[in-house]
Amino acid sequence: MIQFIRDIHAAKNAAGQAVISFEVFPPKTDEGDKNLFERHIPELMKLHPDFCSVTYGAGGSTREKTIGIVDRIQREHGLTAMMHLTCVNATKAELTAVLTEARARGIKNILALRGDPPGGGEFQPTPGGFEFSYRLVEHLRELGGFSIGTAGFPEGHIACKEGKRVDWDRLKAKIDSGADFVVTQLFFDNADFYAFRDYLTTRGVTVPLVPGILPAMSGSQVKRFTALCGAQLPAPFLAGLEKCGADDAAATEFGIEYASAQCADLLKNGAEGIHFYTLNKAHSTTRILKNLRLA
Repeated sequence: MIQFIRDIHAAKNAAGQAVISFEVFPPKTDEGDKNLFERHIPELMKLHPDFCSVTYGAGGSTREKTIGIVDRIQREHGLTAMMHLTCVNATKAELTAVLTEARARGIKNILALRGDPPGGGEFQPTPGGFEFSYRLVEHLRELGGFSIGTAGFPEGHIACKEGKRVDWDRLKAKIDSGADFVVTQLFFDNADFYAFRDYLTTRGVTVPLVPGILPAMSGSQVKRFTALCGAQLPAPFLAGLEKCGADDAAATEFGIEYASAQCADLLKNGAEGIHFYTLNKAHSTTRILKNLRLA
């Protein structure tokens, strides 16, 4: 049965259990589509996840494909799926049309994001659209019928020059506007997540704050992602990656070991769930959940 993610969290929290979820992205090729639906998602389904999310390409470039993948996951696997939605290159009317189609397909969960412009550069609001993600959250709440997630940044958003606490205050404003839960950007030092969580909870935030975890698969991959999002690489993590050199198989093993320890510590210290950035691969997430005895 397709559920609101806020209800999944409430039920799991009441039972003292962690919510386990994963993220996939729309492939660019027919072969990628085939692998996603014939290999990766079936493998991930063996882990009995609570829900999955599907990303939205820069500038809304995968809009139709994202809706189609979410719809197909829900129909073929009966798994609750969440659609990412961004403000980039879209008017309020266009976003409303997307949400109307999503509702018609039985999509109940939206991750509301400002989004990044295609090709990088500074974000430019679309005339007639939303400049800030809290406006999209407000719009979703006014429309009704969706559980609304939003993104949080334990180290502060890379574009927020005023510092991470200002960014966290803006996240609280998004929550106050109607967001039901928060999924964080990737991070590699749990102390950053705990500081983020403590800051928000002391300011009255009670919605689930879910850590997002990226298992490393190569040094170049991790460095590329962190350069884009501003996450820092702690010295022990960086040293472990550098020992692997250009050996991606060794880096993957190190990534599994590091992420397993990271997740165990997060769950031990009260994290309400873990959201895995799978990069459309099931191997690392499967191994980590087996290590945690959650598979």
